[in-house]
Amino acid sequence: MRDFSIKIGSGILPNPVGVASGTFGYGSEYETLIDLPRLGAIFTKAVTLEPRLGNDIPRIIETPSGILNSIGLANVGVERFLAEKLPALVSLPCAVVANVAGSTEDEYAAVVERLETAVGLWGYEINVSCPNVKHGGLAFGTDPAQIERLTRRLRGRTKKPLIVKLTPNVTDITVIARAAEAGGADALSCINTLLGMVIDARAKRPVLPNVTGGLSGPAVRPVGVAMTYKVSRAVKVPVIGIGGIMCADDAIQYLLAGASAVQVGTGTFVDPSIPIKVLDGIEEYCEKEKLLSIEDFHTFIK
Repeated sequence: MRDFSIKIGSGILPNPVGVASGTFGYGSEYETLIDLPRLGAIFTKAVTLEPRLGNDIPRIIETPSGILNSIGLANVGVERFLAEKLPALVSLPCAVVANVAGSTEDEYAAVVERLETAVGLWGYEINVSCPNVKHGGLAFGTDPAQIERLTRRLRGRTKKPLIVKLTPNVTDITVIARAAEAGGADALSCINTLLGMVIDARAKRPVLPNVTGGLSGPAVRPVGVAMTYKVSRAVKVPVIGIGGIMCADDAIQYLLAGASAVQVGTGTFVDPSIPIKVLDGIEEYCEKEKLLSIEDFHTFIK
């Protein structure tokens, strides 16, 4: 009998397919476009202590095989998230994971402490890897000492599953991964966006007011798969693969590389039904290959 559930810390994901933070709003935006109960997890838009307007426009640019975004963690803040967004989300059978961001360690801790009062929240994804903000974000994600200290501090504030989202914009991602694991992370999301830049050759200036942004979409999938492969062999906790998943084959590559679950992000902008198609495709692949669990994917590539 097949079992697609994945244990992460004290929680269990019903299946390995989730939707990535920042690409799926707060879930309700997609309720008429996708069968939300079939998802394994919804990773919410970033939640910060205070509301954030985000960066100046334009904030999204199309590039060959991807998009460059500089949203800047725009969100309604933790209080409105609790009052207006979370109640509808927690009624769903899938796991609801709050993506937590901040400018300081104190802000991260304050957001988690506030969210701990909520009923029905499955766990947290700690965003220490956003390249689109001037304070916090990537600054935390590139320093293993800060990662370990922050993770340990948050670990002491919750018994819920704690997932740290890693940046690819480092020399050796396994060093950062081990630091998060040492701090008490239950799983690692791998990867956030790649740092990118587009210049208007006629105007002779960057297209994004913030100059650089985060590259996502099919172009980053080979990087995400390679880093998932490295990280999954460097740590003992589960790895969640993210980056450029547009179809079931893309997700299966992540699972074969060592991921225990995946997140679909930019693909939902093109086709909101991609996460469900990915889940169906994984199930069909397992039927054909006679795989009984997600762990069976990890036996092929050493």
